[in-house]
Amino acid sequence: MPILTFNFNGVNLGILIIFNLKQISFLLLNIVILISGFSCFKTAISDQSSSQNVDFLVKQGKIFWEQRTNLSSFDKADHFISLAYQKRPTDFELAILMSKIKFFRAYFLEDDPFIKDTLYLEASKICKNIIINHPEFTANYNGSIEDTTTKLMAAIASTPNFLIPALYWWAVNQARYLNRKPALERINQRELLEVIMNRVLTIEPGFDSSGPYRFFGSLYTRIPGIELSQSKTYFDQALQANPEFLGNYVLMAEHYHQKAGNKEQFHQSLIKVIETNLTNHPELMTDNFFYQEKAKQLLKNESLLFE
Repeated sequence: MPILTFNFNGVNLGILIIFNLKQISFLLLNIVILISGFSCFKTAISDQSSSQNVDFLVKQGKIFWEQRTNLSSFDKADHFISLAYQKRPTDFELAILMSKIKFFRAYFLEDDPFIKDTLYLEASKICKNIIINHPEFTANYNGSIEDTTTKLMAAIASTPNFLIPALYWWAVNQARYLNRKPALERINQRELLEVIMNRVLTIEPGFDSSGPYRFFGSLYTRIPGIELSQSKTYFDQALQANPEFLGNYVLMAEHYHQKAGNKEQFHQSLIKVIETNLTNHPELMTDNFFYQEKAKQLLKNESLLFE
């Protein structure tokens, strides 16, 4: 029934008006649907584009990371991976690489002690956060009825195997950060570091070319009250398992030989590292290159280290 009815030249304009209003309503409804659909489509495209951008950053970062013997390439790797990590802080693989990049810069390139410690601490926190926020770790942690510290230790001791890289770099960076801190801080964190790295040692003792043995060898030169022979035992195990990895010699010289006052062994170990032909083990060439450079630095400061 028309709302308005009047005729003009025999045409019922009331019906015409109603008919036009219906058309307009239908048109408006379709416009709303179209706009809404376009908005969702635009959001989906934006999300896809953002994801593709992060993927591009990660890809470029990994390419430059593999070329890190060129320090310009390393800086580019740091730049790309940092940008990607800001957008995907919960990406496990990305977090591990970000932590390794910070460790690399701190240990091999940075001279300022404050900046070194800042980088180590940041790298440690990245790995700690990726672990404690992981659903499987959280399930283990929440399943315990012990106090907070005990719960944390228990959860770490049963950490799933695939989280091992994060455990390793958490401990390595945290220990490095503590190296220049008061002895009491190292003593207070000793148990946590031991629980973390013992889990790695149990699951994958060869991780990072016997990294767990190398870790304990270094740590036990920095904890008061521990027999220095324990450090030597761990370094010997690292060297026996992976004699091709120059980092095992460098860290033994840097920590054990220096602490024990073994100046001659310190010197000979580092000379051996410097004279090693890097092409003998192409798969380790990049890491060994930087440990050769570290050996040169240590030898340069030999007289100061043994005053």
